[in-house]
Amino acid sequence: MQVSVTWRGDASFSAKTGSGHEVLMDGPPDHGGQNQGPRPMETLLSGVGGCSSFDVVDILKKSRQQVESCVCQVDAQRADEVPAVFTRIHLHFVVRGNNLRESLVKRAVSLSAEKYCSASIMLARGGVAIEHSYEIENSGA
Repeated sequence: MQVSVTWRGDASFSAKTGSGHEVLMDGPPDHGGQNQGPRPMETLLSGVGGCSSFDVVDILKKSRQQVESCVCQVDAQRADEVPAVFTRIHLHFVVRGNNLRESLVKRAVSLSAEKYCSASIMLARGGVAIEHSYEIENSGA
């Protein structure tokens, strides 16, 4: 896996992924940023949420659950000193679908947290406290 990050001036950078996609990142205005894209650390946090969400939805589909939507709300805290690493990350999944079984949603979130999500597991091994929670919205359709 490869990514090429190119400085675009001021505090702006573009990352081109090996799969051919591009993400623009920008620093905060007090560091010369122009708010043209997410901050790099927001991008990292987005990756954790995306990685874990992919797992949860994939596991639920394989369990024949009728998932209509899955939103992962990610909340993080960072250290006050430099380097301002993440110290705590909370991933809260709101899973909506028809007749979703709570035991299977709980299992999907647990499997992502403990076995499949490379991003969150890597950060947890590095000392970040990572918490997971979920809620289910049954559509009854």
